[in-house]
Amino acid sequence: MHFLPDDLVDLVCAVFEANGVSPPSALSVARALVAAEAAGQSGHGLRRVPAYVKQVRSGKVDGKAVAISTRARPGLLSIDAQFGFAYPALDLAVEELAPLARQQGIVGAAIHRSHHAGVMALTVERFADQGLVAMMFANAPAAMAPWGGKKPLFGTNPIAFAVPVAGAEPIIIDLALSKVARGKVMEAQQKRVAIPDDWAFDAEGHPTTDPDEAMKGTMAPAGGAKGAALAFMVEVLSAALTGAHFSHEASSLFDDKGPPPALGQFIIAIDPDAAAGGNSAARMALLAQEMAREETVRLPGRRGRSLRQTALEQGIEIEDSVMDAIAAL
Repeated sequence: MHFLPDDLVDLVCAVFEANGVSPPSALSVARALVAAEAAGQSGHGLRRVPAYVKQVRSGKVDGKAVAISTRARPGLLSIDAQFGFAYPALDLAVEELAPLARQQGIVGAAIHRSHHAGVMALTVERFADQGLVAMMFANAPAAMAPWGGKKPLFGTNPIAFAVPVAGAEPIIIDLALSKVARGKVMEAQQKRVAIPDDWAFDAEGHPTTDPDEAMKGTMAPAGGAKGAALAFMVEVLSAALTGAHFSHEASSLFDDKGPPPALGQFIIAIDPDAAAGGNSAARMALLAQEMAREETVRLPGRRGRSLRQTALEQGIEIEDSVMDAIAAL
């Protein structure tokens, strides 16, 4: 089925409101999921709607929660998502951090009692669109073992980065520290298709192509030991420094069992001209031009923004099975 993004937002928003989510939260979640779908990130898009709704119905997510921000220090916000969805808390962080970054030069937001952070490129790019540099770190329920181990301890723990470029779109990096995001395994599970044998391990630590076994086991870290070490770093930033649950303490994002996952996110926003004295975006344009001198080089983040622009103009194609699952809610 083919939909315009705004129509999909209205539809998804109505589904959440019908299941007890407050209108502001429903709109925030719907916009994030549809934007993810439009950017080609279907594992973080509309396939999440059934699990999200089940979690609201069970009380694992508080659909009426209102995120609260506290100025813990001049350059640091503490944001309590109050066991609600992450997206309203992320919206609040963008709204409050951007003016603070221009005031202070560099600021941060520590978010706790949160949920699935979704496509983090969509959060950091909002800072870059305002002329700011942003970094974001998030933990997720345990899915990856420390290097050499078999027991899940860290999440796929994504990181994201965005920087403005004069006269061009920002450069945006968004990556999970597992070989692939766990949402891709979930998508393969829903489609009943095999996964590549280097994506995940089964519960015994053996490589597997079966998404069911992969969901019971662990994700393979990107870059081996280096990826596992970076996952630890993100765990510290997004959980230890925010007051959130560690990944191994968090319940699953894929079902309605257990207590709220209470995950964390940490965002850093920087005024790039604060230290450089100006002209940073033009300097970035120079670097981007140097990168693009080779025709085979793809600037990070451009594909997702291009796909979203195409979606705005031509609509988004959604599989019938996904729409049937949403309609059933």
